[in-house]
Amino acid sequence: MRVLDSLKAQAKQLKQQTLTVYFAARDPRTPFHVRLVALVVAAYALSPIDLIPDFIPVLGYLDDLVLIPLGLALVVRLTPPEILESARVQARQAASRPVSYTAATCFVALWLFLAWVAADWVVSAFSNA
Repeated sequence: MRVLDSLKAQAKQLKQQTLTVYFAARDPRTPFHVRLVALVVAAYALSPIDLIPDFIPVLGYLDDLVLIPLGLALVVRLTPPEILESARVQARQAASRPVSYTAATCFVALWLFLAWVAADWVVSAFSNA
């Protein structure tokens, strides 16, 4: 039971950090390269679709357990402290709001489009071989 509570707390903390990175990326004071990295990390973390599907044993969750924390740590390290504190305040306020289905729909559409492009590329590569 303690392990489950610990995992829940860590998941909540990861979500909070993800929101912090998202708000830091939207701050106009944030340098462009940090904004770009932050947006990619936040988009991947909040996306309902992963690079490696979660139903694949071990590997499905490994990308979430490694890539997201590393990306968040990189963005936090690169972000100026005053911007980071402002983003943390915004993230705490946003955590109590409902989920955006519009954003989820956009992510699903983006991943489906990328999957279609990849499939088209693979089919054309094998048909020309």
